[in-house]
Amino acid sequence: MQDLYKGVLEQIGEDPNREGLIKTPERVAKAMQFLTSGYDLNPDQLIKSAIFHEAYSEMVIVKDIEVYSMCEHHMLPFFGKAHVAYIPDGKIVGLSKIPRVIDAYARRLQVQERLTIEIRDCIQRTLSPKGVAVVIECAHMCMQMRGVQKQNSVTTTSAFTGIFMTNDATRKEFINLVQAKIH
Repeated sequence: MQDLYKGVLEQIGEDPNREGLIKTPERVAKAMQFLTSGYDLNPDQLIKSAIFHEAYSEMVIVKDIEVYSMCEHHMLPFFGKAHVAYIPDGKIVGLSKIPRVIDAYARRLQVQERLTIEIRDCIQRTLSPKGVAVVIECAHMCMQMRGVQKQNSVTTTSAFTGIFMTNDATRKEFINLVQAKIH
């Protein structure tokens, strides 16, 4: 990958042997390996490694989870926050696994819409809860740095299953708790 990035530097008119760029191909290759490390992770296994049987049946929310990903169309970053809720049906998951699942999917070339659905489906598939809710809010550098150049735009996506789809009160409770500044 380093050789490819050295070629990119040459193609844009830079001298890859210039002092400030000598190690750039190596650094960019390492950064890309990290930013796409989600391909090496199995999100279902992350959840399955920390499932516990509990009678708890109220909403569990993990909110304001930092999201960093790369747009698959331009390979530019998008970043923001994810809010995830589920209503257990006899099983709960270790809370740290939810951000880990988000990272496993976000550290791939992505679109925000698919990322939202992949997180929702993974939690639904592995925990079989009464419902899952996912809302992601991100700023996209492909919209802010190039193209339309709208610096203050934010994209919000949502995906729901189960009781979050069929019960308006449950969905409203989730939205209100995500918006609340309780802490």
